[in-house]
Amino acid sequence: MGWLFRLLSRWPLALLHGLGAGLGWLVYAASPTYRRRFQANVAQAGVPWGRARPAIAAAGRMAAELPWLWIARKGRPFGGRLRWDGGELIEAALAGKRGLVLLTPHLGCFEICAQAIAERFTTPEAPITVLYRPARQAALREVMAGSRERPGLATAPASLAGVRQMIRALRRGEAVGLLPDQVPPDGLGVWAPFFGRPAYTMTLAARLVQQTGAALLLIWGERLPRGQGFTVHVLPAPEIPAAASAEDAAALVNAAMEGLIRRAPGQYLWGYHRYKQPRGLDIGAAPE
Repeated sequence: MGWLFRLLSRWPLALLHGLGAGLGWLVYAASPTYRRRFQANVAQAGVPWGRARPAIAAAGRMAAELPWLWIARKGRPFGGRLRWDGGELIEAALAGKRGLVLLTPHLGCFEICAQAIAERFTTPEAPITVLYRPARQAALREVMAGSRERPGLATAPASLAGVRQMIRALRRGEAVGLLPDQVPPDGLGVWAPFFGRPAYTMTLAARLVQQTGAALLLIWGERLPRGQGFTVHVLPAPEIPAAASAEDAAALVNAAMEGLIRRAPGQYLWGYHRYKQPRGLDIGAAPE
């Protein structure tokens, strides 16, 4: 796997995106389960099929661009391949020295967000810390670990130790980032509406804000056509009251993610199993 990533990292981004688009359609055509889930999630969200259909190819582009992001750009600036929309919000939040939580769903090129912030806003002494889950394949794990080791960017495992690491970073006035639409293990989430259907939702995103008083912003990386690069969009987030219950706070976070997804449904991972039961949960406990 490592040799393949190194080989593909030499390809132009436009070529990788072309390859990825074909891969996305191949997976969609070959997997009835994936196809049904993709279509069901789009229907649940009430998004017109014409707006969501480009996400079939976008899912493949997301996978194909990883060698370029992880290997080809390591130690090299993005230059003209990266544009900002709302970057001043990050600058202002970090200047406040009370910590910053950045949330993004599985939308567009979410991998680029932390790298872009590390390039422009953070330093090795005060990095952005991102939550991650190691890949299951050992070879891919090594590639991921090496790619994410760069100045201004730290990683935290999806464990209690990782949560503590993120809280310490926030209390130092630093930034942290995570994807709140991942389904957490049983006991680490609550049921909250997501596009009108109960989805098991992590409580961590809201708890980080409530426990530390950190600022909260939304961020996503738009994938531009013809391999032109990416635009990182930063937007204000809804206020999460310190006294809000876990369920109410999770609903606020989900509503914010819905708003981002509706901006660009053609770049969302509709095939992600968002409504699955968390590991270890009794099926009878899930709401209808």
